[in-house]
Amino acid sequence: MLNALWMLAEIPPPTWGIFAEGEVAPFLFLVVFVALVYYMISRARAGQPIPEIRKIAGLDAVDEAVGRATEMGRPVHYSPGISAVENEQTIASFAMLSYVAKTCAQYDTRLIQTNRNYIVHAVNEEIIKQAYLEAGRPDAHNPDDCRYISGFQFAYTAGVLGILKRERPAANIMYGAFFAESMMILEVASHVGAVQIGATANTAQLPFFMAAADYTLIGEEMYAASAYLSREPVLRGTVVGQDLTRIVIFAAIIIGTIIQQIDPETNALTRFMRTF
Repeated sequence: MLNALWMLAEIPPPTWGIFAEGEVAPFLFLVVFVALVYYMISRARAGQPIPEIRKIAGLDAVDEAVGRATEMGRPVHYSPGISAVENEQTIASFAMLSYVAKTCAQYDTRLIQTNRNYIVHAVNEEIIKQAYLEAGRPDAHNPDDCRYISGFQFAYTAGVLGILKRERPAANIMYGAFFAESMMILEVASHVGAVQIGATANTAQLPFFMAAADYTLIGEEMYAASAYLSREPVLRGTVVGQDLTRIVIFAAIIIGTIIQQIDPETNALTRFMRTF
């Protein structure tokens, strides 16, 4: 009866009675993904070994860059990009800013942090304050060094360029969503002799980061920073679980491609996938 109604409505009947056409495979992949992430988080929490996150040179260089600024008696400049607080790259920058601020507090190095978005400015101000508190140096925190420049893209850029020329930071860390302003900031920071660490997921800006920065984090490397730097079990387990899911998907693609090429019309894989 139900199948007849589906046919009259010209809608394919649901697979296994519950799934819309084409939704079974995504559901199965979701189950595999959740299971792998949960398994890795459980192992990490229990102190059991899990695969290590590979070395990321740009993250390892943060301590070196702050140490160089300390030796030279010059500040560190940090920019979270120019996007709003809900942007995933801006969110990823919060963890990096906390680490940089805590390192600067421990080394007694001045940190200048610039913002284009006023909400991001408020969040970053609290992150820096908390980092100095956790480092046991709340007295060293200077609120005036967390600066809101302007809501306009190139007004913000001009403000940052002026700060770079006047303050001459020994390290310039750009971590977030950047656009046409990226090369200007990178070039001026290079002129003042700053070690530069850049990270963005905006592919159009990556060539500029690769050309001008000393270290560049590409795409998802910036999202792994919080797990890489903190070594927190839940975060590490999540990153490892995601990577294992990618391996499973790549393996399924390769195996499916091979089987499909053997007999594209009659093999069991084709019939199975067509039901999804």
